[in-house]
Amino acid sequence: MVRGLLMELEDHNCWTIAEAVGHCGPHRLQHFLSRAVWDDQRVADIASAWAVSHLDDGDGVLIVDETADEKSSGSAAGAARQYSGTVGGVALCQVAVTLTYATGRGHALIGRALYLPEGCAADEEHRELAGVPEEVMFATKPQLAGTLLDRAQSLGIRAAFVAGDEVYGGRELRRGIRQRGMGYVMAVRANHALTTGSGRTVTAAAAARMIPHHAWHRMRTGSGTKGTRHYDWAMLEVTSDDTPGGHAGGHSVLLARRHRYTGTLSFYRCWTPRAVSLSRLIAIAVARWRVEEDHQLAKQVAGLDAGQVIRWRSWHRWTAICLLAYIYLAVAVAVQRQQEAGSDLDAGLIPVTVPELLRLLRDIVIPPPRRDRAHRLRWSAWRRRHQHRARQAHRCWNAYAEATP
Repeated sequence: MVRGLLMELEDHNCWTIAEAVGHCGPHRLQHFLSRAVWDDQRVADIASAWAVSHLDDGDGVLIVDETADEKSSGSAAGAARQYSGTVGGVALCQVAVTLTYATGRGHALIGRALYLPEGCAADEEHRELAGVPEEVMFATKPQLAGTLLDRAQSLGIRAAFVAGDEVYGGRELRRGIRQRGMGYVMAVRANHALTTGSGRTVTAAAAARMIPHHAWHRMRTGSGTKGTRHYDWAMLEVTSDDTPGGHAGGHSVLLARRHRYTGTLSFYRCWTPRAVSLSRLIAIAVARWRVEEDHQLAKQVAGLDAGQVIRWRSWHRWTAICLLAYIYLAVAVAVQRQQEAGSDLDAGLIPVTVPELLRLLRDIVIPPPRRDRAHRLRWSAWRRRHQHRARQAHRCWNAYAEATP
């Protein structure tokens, strides 16, 4: 399955992968995803722990976020009309909460949880058709993020900070992060309410206006294809609103970022057990974008959004295999970059990327899709026969549905 996912195919699903690797039909892979006895969560856990063992440099960050895949039918587990930034608005889609582990060596997706909207969770017909387990109830996205963090800690994965966007900046998750012994840098909206050191309750936008002009610092926040990015940054001490019982107060600040040309402001609520520098908080805030890169690459190279699966179990198994494939590529790239950094490689080359490594693997290691004449003709006949039977089944169902009771 992993080898098929990494092959160069027009599309990645059980049909195309089975044909590419030489199976006579898709049934073995469909059985593998739906009925075979194996623990997909255990596979994902092993892959995640292996990735962290290679990427850990003692300064890891756990990043929570979400991604969505548009669907043509509401029969897929968790599919509903819902908002997602991935699709740019409200659409019929599945949403998954994800967890990325990022260090100076590299980053990789190490966890995922399918979001079951409240309407789907309460719809018995949807639950039965999609195979949603009885014990799965509605949970908010921040609650799913907390479950992923718990899972990571149970595997021995440690990080000093958690980062996330505005969806995950609520008090409940922030308090839970502190209970787990970590600090956080969580994006919040401009209207997020907070209490300043003087005891005054204001919005994040109003608090930013209290920052004196000389307190803003222009700092580099990364590099892109168009050059180095610089923003103006400042922080303001605020009163913590999420201290768990029996825990020390620590240091709570509002981190503000200002675009140097447009003046557009962004805000981050931060907590650390000890005072840290502005540059340290900025580094954590910037690291949040690693999860966006992971989403894009996992879909591009490992088919994370290509699974044409309907049921709850099949979705989790498909994503587990996709994460396994992507984790392998992400770690291999990190290892290769470390080796190149200590060598005399031509400085005129950019560091190796995941897509470039996959091209090399397809040329050198991964066998090409099977394309011999007899195999392709047999598959052509199988597809036409299957489509003929499906058409007959649809006609029979339509005739039955239109009949008078």
